[in-house]
Amino acid sequence: MFNKILIANRGEIAVRIIRAARELGVETVAVYSQADQDALHVALADEAICIGPARSNDSYLNMNNILEAAVATHAQAIHPGFGFLSENSKFARLCEEMNIKFIGPSAEVMDAMGDKINARARMRKAGVPVTPGSEGEVYNAEEALSIAERIGYPVMLKASAGGGGKGIRKVTSSEELVPAFNAATAEAKAAFGNGAMFIERMIYPARHIEVQILGDQHGHVIHLGERDCSLQRNNQKVLEESPSVAIGQTLRHKITSAAVKAAQAVNYENAGTIEFLLDEKAGEFYFMEMNTRVQVEHPVTEFVSGVDIVKEQIRIAYGEPLSKKQEDIVFRGHAIECRINAENPKFNFAPSPGKITTLFLPSGGVGLRVDSAMYSGYSIPPYYDSMVAKVIVHGENRFEALMKMQRALMEFELEGVTTNIDFQLELISNAQVIAGDYDTGFLGNVFLPEYLKQED
Repeated sequence: MFNKILIANRGEIAVRIIRAARELGVETVAVYSQADQDALHVALADEAICIGPARSNDSYLNMNNILEAAVATHAQAIHPGFGFLSENSKFARLCEEMNIKFIGPSAEVMDAMGDKINARARMRKAGVPVTPGSEGEVYNAEEALSIAERIGYPVMLKASAGGGGKGIRKVTSSEELVPAFNAATAEAKAAFGNGAMFIERMIYPARHIEVQILGDQHGHVIHLGERDCSLQRNNQKVLEESPSVAIGQTLRHKITSAAVKAAQAVNYENAGTIEFLLDEKAGEFYFMEMNTRVQVEHPVTEFVSGVDIVKEQIRIAYGEPLSKKQEDIVFRGHAIECRINAENPKFNFAPSPGKITTLFLPSGGVGLRVDSAMYSGYSIPPYYDSMVAKVIVHGENRFEALMKMQRALMEFELEGVTTNIDFQLELISNAQVIAGDYDTGFLGNVFLPEYLKQED
C-alpha cells in the first residue's frame, strides 16, 4: 500500500479522503489556500502545505504548486476528490510523468469520456443507447437549426467540454435556438475555453439515473447499483437517493449492465459514474455522460452496497484487484442524501459565506452520517462552492429513510450564515417526493414556485 498520498482538494471531500486513508494506514498531505489555513482538512492531515492565494486558479487549480507539494512531501499518489483537477487529463499526465500515481482513470480515458461527442460515439459503438442528436461538434447556429429540425424539438444544447451545468440550454422552437446557441457557446467558452456544442433530443419528462461503477487494473468491472438524481435545480443536484423508485428489477438489470458495458468499452480504471436519462413512461434509457471521478453523492451507494468507494479508489490505484466480485455485492435498504449549502433559497440561492456561531450536527441512531468540514467558529470563505455538509441516511426501506432524514434535518442547527436546511426539510416532506412522483423538472417547475410563495 502507499505510504503517503496527497489530497488535491478541500472541504468535506478532503476530510472524507483523509479518514479513509487513515483507516488504510496511509499518511496524508493536505494542500490549502491562504483562505483555508484554518480549515478542518488542514488540521486532520499528517502534513499540510499552503499552495497559494485564495483564488482557485492560484491554489487548488495550480498544477505546478500541487505537484511541487507532492514532491516535497514524498507523496506517492494524489487523490483529486471531485471538482477542481479531478477530471483534468493534463494534470493526470503530469502526475504520470513525475511517477506520482493519479487516483483516478488514465488521461486517455478522461479525454475519451470527457469529450461528450467522442463519448457518445464510443457508447453507440459499444451498444449503449444514446439520445438522437448531432454526430459531431456544432460550431454555428445555422447548422444547429438544421439538426434540430431533423431530430425534432424540444432539444438540448450542451457544451462538448462541459460539466457542472455550464453551457446547457433547453430550446423548444426554432425562434429560440439562435439566441440560446449563442449564449450557450459564450458561456462554454468562458468556462472551459471551448465553445463547441452538440445537440440532442430532449427527453422530457425524464429521470436522471446514474450507475456507480468500479474498475481495476486487471480488467474487472462491477457496478454498485443506481442512484436517482432527478431532484435538481438548474442542472445542479439537490437530493439523491438509492435505489430509484422508478426502476423495477428488469430495467435495473438492463441499465446497470449497460453501465458495466460502457466502462469495459474504454478499459475503465478506478471509480466512475455512468449517467443516463430515463424516459419513465416508455421504459427507455439513454446514455448522457460519464463522470470520471468520485461523485458528491457516493455515500448513498456506500450505505446500500456496503462498499467504501474511497478506500476502493486507493486500493485500485495501488494495483490491487477489486475487493469484491459482482456476485458478492448485496444491496440492502434505501439511502438518501441532502446537500447542505450556505445559501439563501429565498434570494435565488445566493451564497451566504460568513462565520458559524452555533453548530449542532445531527447524530445518534443507526444509519445516519454527516460528511462535513465545518466546526463552531469556522468562517466559510466566499471563494469556493457553497456546499458545507451532506446529510446521508439509511433505512430498511424508503419510508424509514425519509423519516430518518426529516428527523436529522430538524435536529441540524447552524447559525451565523443562511443555509438551505429548511428548504431541504420541506422538500423531503413534500407529498410528491414522499410518493416518489417526481422528475428532473419537478423541483424547478413545481416545488420551488410554491416554496417561494411562502412567508418567512
